[in-house]
Amino acid sequence: MKRDANRPWRKYRFRAALLLSAATLVLVAGPAQGDTGGASSGRASEAEAGSGIAFTALRWAGATWYGPGFYGSQTACGQVLRPRTIGVAHRNLPCGTTVKLVYHGHAIVTQVIDRGPYSRGNAWDLTNGARRALDFNGSGRVGYAVAVQYARNSG
Repeated sequence: MKRDANRPWRKYRFRAALLLSAATLVLVAGPAQGDTGGASSGRASEAEAGSGIAFTALRWAGATWYGPGFYGSQTACGQVLRPRTIGVAHRNLPCGTTVKLVYHGHAIVTQVIDRGPYSRGNAWDLTNGARRALDFNGSGRVGYAVAVQYARNSG
């Protein structure tokens, strides 16, 4: 009985995390960088250093990749998709939400730039640039964490 009383809060915690990640985007997002769509293809720790953001706990979900038939088209978030664009598609996270993806020892920090995936059982669709940066083979499970902003201690 006690367990049922706590269930509604789970939904609200997830929504709060989504709102914080949207706020993070507004405060830390900068202009897009050429072909990559503003994402970092470097190490995740380098991309996070001094940025004033933290990530939720790492979770795992199915992922696929997309691209070749869509190059030159605009994503749902307004970017032109190119072969080197680094980004991800997600059904529910707001455009520009910063996420960290981990796959077999490789990690990237990037942003949601599109809607999808449209394949059943997957939560993420990686662009070709993200797929290459992670050395991702087509479909599988990736670790992911959503960025949240935290108050930096100035002292």
